[in-house]
Amino acid sequence: MDIANLIQTVAIYALPVLFAITLHEAAHGYAARHFGDNTAYVMGRITLNPLKHIDPIGTIAMPLMLYFATSGAFLFGYAKPVPVNFGKLRNPKRDMVWVALAGPASNFAQALFWALALVFYAAFGVSETFFIKMAQAGILVNLVMWAFNLFPLPPLDGGRILVGLLPWKQAQLVSRVEPWGFFIVMGLVLTGIVGKLWLAPLISISMGLIAALINPLFALVR
Repeated sequence: MDIANLIQTVAIYALPVLFAITLHEAAHGYAARHFGDNTAYVMGRITLNPLKHIDPIGTIAMPLMLYFATSGAFLFGYAKPVPVNFGKLRNPKRDMVWVALAGPASNFAQALFWALALVFYAAFGVSETFFIKMAQAGILVNLVMWAFNLFPLPPLDGGRILVGLLPWKQAQLVSRVEPWGFFIVMGLVLTGIVGKLWLAPLISISMGLIAALINPLFALVR
């Protein structure tokens, strides 16, 4: 393992990852409070302090272990979930859709922000490789989080969105998967199904949309 390469990779990805997980979790908390549940607020989880959202195992140990085990070919991690009491929401079934969507939406917004950073660099002649790679990492990290969390299986955000949109009978059937959902998703990830049939197409569409939004700006600054 090339330690120098590892240090460089960590330095490039550290800031984008911290922002990605922090704003993702905080967005859930803000949305929940807006719709009537202040559980996260009372517990001090509606904050931009990344230390409140970092899980020692999921955010640090697991990604590093996978990085070494797969030579950087496969990475996965998670943050400490923001507590949401869906029963406290004013309209639980409807509002859970917005609360769940808030996290991935924050990641898409951040991907757009990092893309705009590239436009800014081009406009002001910034050619430092480190900053350009960090912006590119920010786009990738956030689009992966955006797409992965939208996978329609509880406990992922996409699963909660699906439960909120389905009629009661079908919603109850899907919600019963939640205790085993994480293991099912991991199995689908390891077999490549999630990557090929979900992540790759959704990320490709998202990249195309962001490119369509920022390419006119690139044309203006060049």
